[in-house]
Amino acid sequence: MDLFVAVTFQLVYGIANLALISLGLAIIFGMMRVINLAHGEFLMLGGYTVVVATNAGVNIWFAMLVLAPLVVGITGVIVERVIIRWLYGRMVDTLLATWGLSLLLIGLVTSIFGASTATTISPPLGIIRIGDYSASGYELFLIAVTLVLFLAVFATLKLTKLGLVARGTMQNPEMSSALGVSTTKIYMITFGLGAAVTGLAGGLLAPVTGVLPTIGATYIAKAFITVISGGSAILAGTAAGSILLGGINGVFAFLTGPTLGEVALLVAAIVLLRLMPRGITGRFFRKSL
Repeated sequence: MDLFVAVTFQLVYGIANLALISLGLAIIFGMMRVINLAHGEFLMLGGYTVVVATNAGVNIWFAMLVLAPLVVGITGVIVERVIIRWLYGRMVDTLLATWGLSLLLIGLVTSIFGASTATTISPPLGIIRIGDYSASGYELFLIAVTLVLFLAVFATLKLTKLGLVARGTMQNPEMSSALGVSTTKIYMITFGLGAAVTGLAGGLLAPVTGVLPTIGATYIAKAFITVISGGSAILAGTAAGSILLGGINGVFAFLTGPTLGEVALLVAAIVLLRLMPRGITGRFFRKSL
């Protein structure tokens, strides 16, 4: 029984972790078709925001849930206005521009905080017991907050005027502009929202992973693999990709260790894209958001 609880918990946590780091990229890449290679650095900035704020005496919950998405969201808006706004429809150019941005951010953060030692903060929740099994209360919190975040993004995109206008603008910007929609403002808000979600994820993961200037490299490949494997549907694709790939990664990591778990995730993604080149939602859940 304890083994079953342990495997289930690690499996669900792995899925939630993968979904959390991928959701912001799904908004920017899935909706806007911008290849954001600075996604990992946005996560890193969220983590450093929490570290700096807590070291300055700010409450850790306020730092994670408010400051991290706010700082990275504002950063995203600035990046969109200065760089990305000139590159819509030019995916290769967005790749090159955001790759340069990622190098710039790594260099700036390294010059401020140094490169050799991970900056860590303690998780705010202790250990809880499920029968005879001990689990991290903070990891349970991350599972819950990932679910809430998906529901919040779904509600925003599906039930609000902003979400409707944003989805319409991404699908047909010329028609939206003809109807009087400020497409430049919608692009800016959407990119900022994706960046804010990414910053929130980075802030929430900081107590678990620690923070380094180069930590974005550990996130970016997993996030892109998940989003591409999920397909064109933003939320359904990210959720489906996270469940499949996170489940495979979690099982193999539990049975053989984390290294082979990462290998299994990559192999599963390659096989999936060979069988379904348009991703999971290219064949299933086609009308999902």
